[in-house]
Amino acid sequence: MFKADLHIHTILSPCGDIEMTPLGIISQAKSKGLDVIGITDHNSTRQSVEIKKVGEREGIFVLCGAEITTKEEVHVVVFVDGVERLNELQSYLDNYLIKIPNNEEVFGYQLVVDESENVLYQEENLLIGAIDRSLEEVEEFVHSLDGIFIPAHIDKQRDSIFSQLGFLPPHLKVDALELSWRTNREEFIKLHPYLKKYSFITSSDAHYPNEIGRACINMEINNLSFNSIKEAIRK
Repeated sequence: MFKADLHIHTILSPCGDIEMTPLGIISQAKSKGLDVIGITDHNSTRQSVEIKKVGEREGIFVLCGAEITTKEEVHVVVFVDGVERLNELQSYLDNYLIKIPNNEEVFGYQLVVDESENVLYQEENLLIGAIDRSLEEVEEFVHSLDGIFIPAHIDKQRDSIFSQLGFLPPHLKVDALELSWRTNREEFIKLHPYLKKYSFITSSDAHYPNEIGRACINMEINNLSFNSIKEAIRK
């Protein structure tokens, strides 16, 4: 049984705390007894690789991905496997991110740092906006990379598929649905009975170190790999 928190932001997200560095995140994950974490900065994958390096050394399996905001203002958590596919996902995000210069004084810095907290990259475009691609287009692209596609915090009153659309499109191929730490599957199914056939996960959506692991899932799998985690999520 492996314990996983699959929605964690870093110092790259403008809303992420300055202590959400590679060492800070992995240290907190270990202290909370997590085996797997998902790095999901807004519309960028660039910090996830540095965290994966530290995670491999410290015994934490790191899924690399992003929290993408579609043109409908719906947040979705996505993951892909391997450097080549991660680069393809990043190129996709770079191409379709609506370019608005970041104002650090208002939104905060957007940095990629290594484990020694040396700055490797600073993102100049605001990451918390939307990309110019629909929900369906993002899902199709992520699955073309054999990735994982999960509508994020669907119980929230903003930035979720229910707040924006009011329903889950039946043709949308989701690997799971994510609930926030504020609710649970049974409560949500009572409100939306047609969702009982779907797999659910619960994640922290952590922006600060102490939030990591406040909500998580347990996965019963034989070995830690991207594909085994994907199958566990689907079930």
